[in-house]
Amino acid sequence: MELRAGGWWLLCAAAALAACARGDPASKSRSCGEVRQVYGAKGFSLSDVPQAEISGEHLRICPQGYTCCTSAMEENLANHSRAELEAALRDSSHALQASLAAQLRGFDAHFQHLLNESERALQDAFPGAFGELYAQGAGAFRDLYADLSRYYHGANLQLDDTLAEFWARLLERLFRGLHPQLLLPDDYLDCLGKQAEALRPFGDAPRELRLRATRALVAARAFVQGLGVAGDVVRKVAQVPLGPECSRAVMKLVYCAHCLGVPGARPCPDYCRNVLKGCLANQADLDAEWRNLLDSMVLITDKFWGPSGTESVISSVHLWLAEAINALQDNRDTLTAKVIQGCGNPKVNPQGPGSEGKLPRGKLALPERLPTGTLEKLVSEAKAQLRDAQDFWISLPGSLCSEKMAMSAASDDRCWNGMARGRYLPEVMGDGLANQINNPEVEVDITKPDMTIRQQIMQLKIMTNWLHSAYNGEDADFQDASDDGSGSGSGGGCPDDICGRRLSGKSSGSRTTLTYALPGLSEQGGQKTSAAALHPQPCTALLLLLLALVLLVARPRGR
Repeated sequence: MELRAGGWWLLCAAAALAACARGDPASKSRSCGEVRQVYGAKGFSLSDVPQAEISGEHLRICPQGYTCCTSAMEENLANHSRAELEAALRDSSHALQASLAAQLRGFDAHFQHLLNESERALQDAFPGAFGELYAQGAGAFRDLYADLSRYYHGANLQLDDTLAEFWARLLERLFRGLHPQLLLPDDYLDCLGKQAEALRPFGDAPRELRLRATRALVAARAFVQGLGVAGDVVRKVAQVPLGPECSRAVMKLVYCAHCLGVPGARPCPDYCRNVLKGCLANQADLDAEWRNLLDSMVLITDKFWGPSGTESVISSVHLWLAEAINALQDNRDTLTAKVIQGCGNPKVNPQGPGSEGKLPRGKLALPERLPTGTLEKLVSEAKAQLRDAQDFWISLPGSLCSEKMAMSAASDDRCWNGMARGRYLPEVMGDGLANQINNPEVEVDITKPDMTIRQQIMQLKIMTNWLHSAYNGEDADFQDASDDGSGSGSGGGCPDDICGRRLSGKSSGSRTTLTYALPGLSEQGGQKTSAAALHPQPCTALLLLLLALVLLVARPRGR
């Protein structure tokens, strides 16, 4: 009786084994409905999507198990994943660009407002205080403020020369205003100009204004220019296209789980970081010079405060001009005698007025304008935002993984590791191009840095050097290297020990292969796996059952 029962068990097992040998169509015919939804939502034609899973030998990016993706779908999704990552990069960059642009507009408007208010105060007070002298010098005053504004906005002017020309022109006009009864031809005025430095007709005002205005405007101009350069670097780097190796890696990261029938599996955190650290290796190389620039910009805001600070000086230009005219009026008799002694006695103008008594001789005393607190608020906000932006380039992989790539909250057996659900074991790569030499997810040629990004690194260096000069009160010219096609900036190559290793040949086989904890996954270079490995078949269980039954029946029975 026992033998007969055992025979029945053997027949059942054999039947199951035969069914297994024939193949169970239901086990290979998983519906592709979820993939159809995802694919259609991306704007692609559903005619490309099979109704049920097919064999995946045609796949070139995703693991070659049973799949819902055809070759055309894989290519479309690869291109789409690259476009999505590029759009995510632009979005992140636009947020930083907007912050920098808002700061630039705020500071620019404030500094220009200070200059405009000073000019307005001059126009309000000078006509009544100086009468005809103001009328004589009105054009020179107007041109001075225009030149200061142009200089602040980056015009190629030498501020020392601009101020020297202003004082020479003002002296000529005001000397004529002081002596309307005299004929003063051009050669006489040239002689006057040559003696001006020794005569010091305006007292200490020209020297003080030159020193203070140069330091104040240099600091303001460099800071605002730094904001502009930082925003321009972000804009240009955001336009750098991602390479084909990155496209393949991002496709595998984002969409291969859908193709293999595990759409709910989200990318493992470290897996996502390795992919994006490889894709954004060149961008991470901006980090050092980017930090130097932002640190220099924060430092130069120290020059905005105090009696010789940017705000105080720009808002007080009219006060130095009033002091200069006061000094001229105080010294007019001594000045006239010395000019006549050095240049000769000018002729009397027969058509001029016969008296100089109509010129006012009173001094103009103007109160200093107190700070409104606007600049203090702008600087406080700018410092906070610049400090927040310091790690922008090296934080991109992590922030994009968290915000754009639907990254799993933890690295466990349920996340997508590029091959199946399972833990991701490779270590996370460092930041920058040189550290990607052993990146297991993206093939990165560290000997070929992106030239656009290298040019922007040089741009950051130049701007930082200019900020250092401005901090020391030096009026240096900013040299724009953004259009320099040489790309010879810092980081244009790589250390010999690293490049030597890279050039000595790193085949794909040298990458870490046994790095994924994949239940049932065959070890085929970490790239391809069989359908049986990705979708465990019931045949294995039946064979084990059959073996157990045979052992059970064959076991000798004790009496």
